[in-house]
Amino acid sequence: MKKKVVILSTSPRKNGNSNALAEQFAKGAADAGNEAEIISLIGKQVGFCRGCFACQTTGTCVIKDDAIAIEQKVLEADVVVWATPIYYYEMSGQMKVLIDRLNPLFPKDYKFREVYLLAAAAEDEDFVPQRALEGLKGWVDCFERAEFAGFVFCGGVTDTGDIKGSEKLREAYEMGKNI
Repeated sequence: MKKKVVILSTSPRKNGNSNALAEQFAKGAADAGNEAEIISLIGKQVGFCRGCFACQTTGTCVIKDDAIAIEQKVLEADVVVWATPIYYYEMSGQMKVLIDRLNPLFPKDYKFREVYLLAAAAEDEDFVPQRALEGLKGWVDCFERAEFAGFVFCGGVTDTGDIKGSEKLREAYEMGKNI
């Protein structure tokens, strides 16, 4: 069955290393016959959640910015993929802000059942992505019909393009292909 895949690329850098993972995941998903869309936060206006919880009764956020359209894409997706650089052993601030802004999804009839994480960092130790992973799993836990399905982490990449030739790109491709 063809799946609709939304990949949220939260890096502030054009052609960043985490975005390279996102592109490979999308290519794998598309090669397997799925519909894959990468949504980059570059150039998007996504304000901080105000914590007013109006969205829980109205179904929409009171802040009218690019998060509204992104939320609609996530609502209609079968698979949600987050791609982030790791900053200070955590997900990017852009990712966290978007997670908070997707609060209007909570009471809705969301379709996604699988959530993945793609992450890149300068440090290459296995523990590096753990806080980002746990933060995302906390979001997934709020959606009882969804599950965290997997992640790819590429460490040792600092500058844009450092990921070129990494085996982790193939892993991201294969993960996308096998959703």
